[in-house]
Amino acid sequence: MKLNHSLLTIIAFFTITFCFGQMDSYSKKIELKGIDSLWHAIEIPNVVFEDVNTNMSDIRVYGVTATDTIEAPYLHKVSKAENANSEIAFNLLNSVNNSKGYFYTYELPKSETINEILLNIQDLNFNWEVTLEGSQQQKEWFTILEDYRILSINNDQTNYSFTTLKFPEASFRYYRVLIKSAEKPNLTSVNIVKKAKKAAEYRDYDVQSFTVSQEDKKTILDVDLQNRVPLNLLELTVDDNIDYYRSISIQYLVDSVKTEKGYFKNFSPLATRTLSSLEDNSFQLPGTLAQNLRIIILNNDNQPLKISDIKLKGYVHTLTTRFIQPANYYLVYGKQYANSPNYDISKTTVSLPKNITKLDFGSVVEIPKPETEITNPIFENKWWLWVIMGVVIALLGYFTIGMMKKEL
Repeated sequence: MKLNHSLLTIIAFFTITFCFGQMDSYSKKIELKGIDSLWHAIEIPNVVFEDVNTNMSDIRVYGVTATDTIEAPYLHKVSKAENANSEIAFNLLNSVNNSKGYFYTYELPKSETINEILLNIQDLNFNWEVTLEGSQQQKEWFTILEDYRILSINNDQTNYSFTTLKFPEASFRYYRVLIKSAEKPNLTSVNIVKKAKKAAEYRDYDVQSFTVSQEDKKTILDVDLQNRVPLNLLELTVDDNIDYYRSISIQYLVDSVKTEKGYFKNFSPLATRTLSSLEDNSFQLPGTLAQNLRIIILNNDNQPLKISDIKLKGYVHTLTTRFIQPANYYLVYGKQYANSPNYDISKTTVSLPKNITKLDFGSVVEIPKPETEITNPIFENKWWLWVIMGVVIALLGYFTIGMMKKEL
């Protein structure tokens, strides 16, 4: 019995030591305040993104008790837009043309509210104006869009197409599209859509500075943020009141290397988009942790555009966390090569309460690392080495001279 009791004591000791060692392998922690129920939301603050891994796999919620360290499971949620697009069935009633252009009339079988019509046109290069009208009985027509431009540019420099009719929600039985073209458009198909969208929630990031330079028919924008943060949306403000269609390349700084000529900045591609006067210059980005961006606008033979403002935003990252046992809980992060956590609640349907309160934060604290015992050298003073070397040289000289005398 004594042996079993001792064995259990040893196992318990090593278990507790291992649990506390879990936190030691991370670099920073933030105390979580206000825990008073089973579920809480932890809205990850910007300061955390400075030190997490690229895929945020090293974020943990640990609770510390008098005898143990426990891990609280969480669901990682991102505030993306929620699309609920529904395609509406319709019938093509007629397709006619006159001196104004080509008319297409569509009938919806029942009353539906729509806000987009996608025209799938196979022509490669065109620049046409469109009029869209709606009617309930085809006797009186109401204008929805007038002189609305659609175009396609396909050449060695640009491959851009814009053929979607976007308008405020309308509810008519019949819709008539007029494409003002001298030649018959190669209209292969049409999609009528009710585009319902729950807007994404973004966090605005302060642009610390951005510089504009011109090089080889390119406009280069270097953007510096205050911190490393997840980027999901880029907005550019163009002051020019002209038509423009420019390809842009969006890159982010991976690292920089110091050379004899200064620092060499290594940028990696993030996205390729088209800057167009027909659309709002707002670009979705693949969520990437970055602090510095470089935007390259290909001007070709055109005058550079005037960019007066740049805005960067990111989704809000929230950890919906379950707290079962009372403890002092911390948001822990900063561990290279950490694997993403594998929790049961992420694989099953969890019934969450409607109103989940957000937790407050303490200060960021560096997690102390266990001190490594350093073994001092036998002789810390270098003069001991000189003395020993002198003695060795003297002995070698003494024996050498003695051997020489014997030979003589």
